[in-house]
Amino acid sequence: MAANSNLLSPEEIDALSQGIQDGSLETDTGYNKTAKVRKHDLAQEDSTLGINVTSLDMINERFIRLFRLGLMEALRTSPRMIPQNVQLKKFGDYLSERLPPLSVNVIRLNPLRGQSMIIIDRNMIFNSLENFFGGVGKPAAAAPPGRPFTPTENRVIEMILQTFFNAMTEAWEPIMKIEFEKVSAEINPNFAQIADENDLVIICHFEAESGDSKGYIDIVYPYATLKPIRDLLRGRVQSTAGDDESDRKWSQDIEQAVCDSALKAQVMLGEVHLTLQQLNEMNVGEVLFFKKEKNARMVINEVPAFDCRVGTAGPNLAVQIQSVILPEEK
Repeated sequence: MAANSNLLSPEEIDALSQGIQDGSLETDTGYNKTAKVRKHDLAQEDSTLGINVTSLDMINERFIRLFRLGLMEALRTSPRMIPQNVQLKKFGDYLSERLPPLSVNVIRLNPLRGQSMIIIDRNMIFNSLENFFGGVGKPAAAAPPGRPFTPTENRVIEMILQTFFNAMTEAWEPIMKIEFEKVSAEINPNFAQIADENDLVIICHFEAESGDSKGYIDIVYPYATLKPIRDLLRGRVQSTAGDDESDRKWSQDIEQAVCDSALKAQVMLGEVHLTLQQLNEMNVGEVLFFKKEKNARMVINEVPAFDCRVGTAGPNLAVQIQSVILPEEK
C-alpha cells in the first residue's frame, strides 16, 4: 500500500478476493450478526395507521344519525346515508378519482393542525335544492366541468356544510372538542392542496341515496392531522362510565313510561260457539247455555294473561288470580 494513501492497490484487492473465494479469509465477522432487521423505504411514509380505525367508524355512525336529522330540519330532506370503510390513500390517488364540478371545501379542525377537506357531490347538492323547494328529488343532469355553482346552489351548500359541522362536532365530542372553520371553497379538487400528492390521507366516504338520486359526501383528513391524537383514537369512542349511567337513566325512563300505559282488562266466564245463521234466528228472551269452567280467564288488550276465580270482595265483584298464562300456553 502506498505510504500516503488509504486506498488498496489492485494487487491487494485481488489478494482479498482470492482469500474470500478459497476460504482462507473469514467472513461474517461483523458486529450484531444476530440482529433482525426489516426493510424500510424512507421515501414512503409509514402506511400502518397506528390509529384505531374502529373509533373513526363509530364516529361516522354517530355522525350519520345526527346529520340526517339536521338535513331534515334545514333542507326538508333526509337521504339514506351509507358509510363506507375508512380508507388510507395517497392524496394524489384520491384526487384522480374525483371529477369536477364538486363542492370542495377546505376546512380547519381546531385545535388539530393542518387543513382537511369536505367534498360534496353535485348530485347531493341538486337533490337537496329540489327537495328544499318542494320537489321529489331526481338525478342531476350532467354539468360542464368548469361550471360554477349559482348563488342559490351555494346557499344550499352552506346549509349542508353547517349541518355537517354541527353533526360532526357532536360526533367527535366523546373523544375531544373540535371546532370546524371553513377556509376556502373550490369546484375542482386539484386546487385544494391540503397535502402533497404522495402524502397519506384518511378518507371517510358517505354514500347518499334519495329516491333515484345518488350522491356522496367525503371528509378527508391528512394523516399528519390525526397522527398526534392516535392515543385518543385507540381508546373507546365513549367512556364506559358515561354509557352505563346513560343506559340506566334510559331504562328508568322507559320503565316509567311503560308502567303509566293504560290497559283494558276483561274477564271471560265462558265461550259459546254458534253459527251466523243461529245468531240471525235468535229472538228476544231466548237463553244461551254454556259450560262454566273452573277458572275464568283474564284477557288484557286481547292477550290471555291470567286464570282467575270470580267472587266478591265486600259489596264489589272481584277476581282472584290463580295462575299466569305462559306465552306457549296461549
